[in-house]
Amino acid sequence: MIISRTPYRISFFGGGTDYHTWYEKHGGAVLSTAINHYCYITARQLPPFFKEKSRVVWSRLESVDDNSEIQHPSVRGVLEYLGIDQGVEINHTGDLPARAGLGSSSSFTVGMLNAMHALQGNMSNQRQLASQAIHVERNLLKENVGIQDQIAAAYGGFNKISFQPSGDFTVEPVIMAPERFLDLQNHCLMFFTGVSRTASDIAKQQIETAHDKTAELHAMRKLVDEALSVLAGNADLAEFGKLLHETWQIKRSLAVGIAPHFVDVLYERARQAGAIGGKLLGAGGGGFLLFFARPEDHARLKQELSDLLYVPFKFEPSGSNIIFYEPSAYTRDALTRRDFYHLREQNEEAARSTLTEDDLAA
Repeated sequence: MIISRTPYRISFFGGGTDYHTWYEKHGGAVLSTAINHYCYITARQLPPFFKEKSRVVWSRLESVDDNSEIQHPSVRGVLEYLGIDQGVEINHTGDLPARAGLGSSSSFTVGMLNAMHALQGNMSNQRQLASQAIHVERNLLKENVGIQDQIAAAYGGFNKISFQPSGDFTVEPVIMAPERFLDLQNHCLMFFTGVSRTASDIAKQQIETAHDKTAELHAMRKLVDEALSVLAGNADLAEFGKLLHETWQIKRSLAVGIAPHFVDVLYERARQAGAIGGKLLGAGGGGFLLFFARPEDHARLKQELSDLLYVPFKFEPSGSNIIFYEPSAYTRDALTRRDFYHLREQNEEAARSTLTEDDLAA
């Protein structure tokens, strides 16, 4: 039995510069942090005593005779990429809803890769997990995704992630005094709008129109460094919140559907209640709203947004981890499902042939 635990992430600045149509020409960077809410993948080799070859439990239950029949795209993609054709059982649970702007899809893919490598008896490193997750999502599954989420899930921590035109990336932990780090965390609040959405359409539009949004994306990239300057110095952390407000005003102009009317209403209510800045997380359209406010204003902000679900969180220093590892007794050399059923049929036939009339009467 293998259990992987992979964090979700919050992206503060630079979103949109991690799409290949942008960074392959201009480079890019984001400022993001992992948070202490997680995606859990439980995996094991499925023993040969079941009629199905593999079983996958997520928002639905899949029982299949061949791994190529699995409907969950990331599960099917990872198994295909790693060449895993033996029977497996995969169970997924998550702390927070999917399709809500926290990089949950990439956390799933990274956690799935980590668990499957462990199931094969192999250890994985952060760069390997991030790079393989990017390959699976972009090249195998053909999804409209950037590359920041996979990296944040694999590495964890509070980082500046930079993207080179070559497709390479660097991860630089943000250094600040512990007191300032805690103060930054204590300024952040997160609320769930109740709206989950598939971000692919919005992301596709951003990818296709990136060449028309050059000024906006350069401005968003510049805000990454401005935010880092605030954190590294002694400036009032309210300046970080003001930059967050600025990046949201730019982001909402990148594509139709990023900021629905109900989000604008919620954002304005939060500002009136003391939020210095904020943004809708992820590609947009719904999901989680992040706000930045002085701690003494949090009670008033929570009261104003009491119709939303407040979700406390902390910054998470670790990326994807294997939190439980117990090798299975069913190795690749163990009895296969086909062998097992053939043997059982033989034994049942043999048992029937030795039954006496008294046995049958009984």
